[in-house]
Amino acid sequence: MIRDPATRRLIGLNALVGEDDRYTFFDPADQKAWASVLAAFKGNRVRLESWSQDRTQIVVLVDSPTQGPAYALVNLATKQANWLGGRYQLLMEKDISPVKAIRFKAKDGLELSGYLTVPNGAVARNLPLVVFPHGGPAARDLPGFDWWAQAMANRGYAVLQVNFRGSDGFGRSFLNAGFGEWGRKMQTDLSDGVRHLAADGVIDPKRVCIVGASYGGYAALAGAAIDTGVYRCAASYGGVSDLKRMVAWSKERSQASFRYWIRFMGADDGKDQALTDLSPAARGDKVNIPILLIHGRDDSVVPLEQSRLMADALKKAGKPVEFVELKGEDHWLSRGETRIQTLSAVIAFLEKHNPPN
Repeated sequence: MIRDPATRRLIGLNALVGEDDRYTFFDPADQKAWASVLAAFKGNRVRLESWSQDRTQIVVLVDSPTQGPAYALVNLATKQANWLGGRYQLLMEKDISPVKAIRFKAKDGLELSGYLTVPNGAVARNLPLVVFPHGGPAARDLPGFDWWAQAMANRGYAVLQVNFRGSDGFGRSFLNAGFGEWGRKMQTDLSDGVRHLAADGVIDPKRVCIVGASYGGYAALAGAAIDTGVYRCAASYGGVSDLKRMVAWSKERSQASFRYWIRFMGADDGKDQALTDLSPAARGDKVNIPILLIHGRDDSVVPLEQSRLMADALKKAGKPVEFVELKGEDHWLSRGETRIQTLSAVIAFLEKHNPPN
């Protein structure tokens, strides 16, 4: 919803339609003004950030496919636009890899979509791949600049981001299709994407790793412990490893949260055997690939215990694991220092176990 900055009255809507970020304003004058903003940044993705009370000055985030995201101030009265600064100040055009939308079908025929980032200047043939599932899981990946995906592509990896079933933004039935599919079809949607790219010759199916954060961290661990045989290595940031403990922890905080999790995880209650069956920490003996665990000590969404349990399970089973605890970091990697630390650890791990060259 878009609201008037002074009165908070609803004046328009914003929605992602296909790959287009569309703004619809109820007042034709507002719609005309927005059309002029888009015309000023043709070929870029433009997002409304804020505007003045009289709606003559607008701050927008302009996501350029060649220069990355930057803020601009548009003055509708003078018909001028001035750059305020890039979100990532030191980015250069050579650092940014192209992103394209892809579509494919899951094994059961469900239409899926996502994004493929290919290293800048590389030919999209026989590339090493990193599968990079989003968190949520009721969230979605978006077109445009993704700092983590771009960092991995910059080191020579193709990066696949799949909007698997259960992702938000594709209608209620698509979201509902994810209920009960943790570690099941939500997981194989990812490996179906790998098989699709392999069949097209874009990637080398023998050089695939999986990296994710939050729910994506769970998917990375499940790729090692449940949907095995697809990946050479897996890295999880703030991922869930023990579903039974996770839902018990959430129940202490909110009954609504508890009901949400068991519905998505496909359990009847917090003691359902399915929660154990789908927990990577309960399947350490099934893991045959190296695993990297990273977790913020101040994570208030997925407790640090989840990565510690996974590390203990892998060590007990005699499996290879690296574990990095980040001091003073939350669930979202909000600090630049620990964001760089995380990227450095992940890239070093990928280069060791799945060399790009």
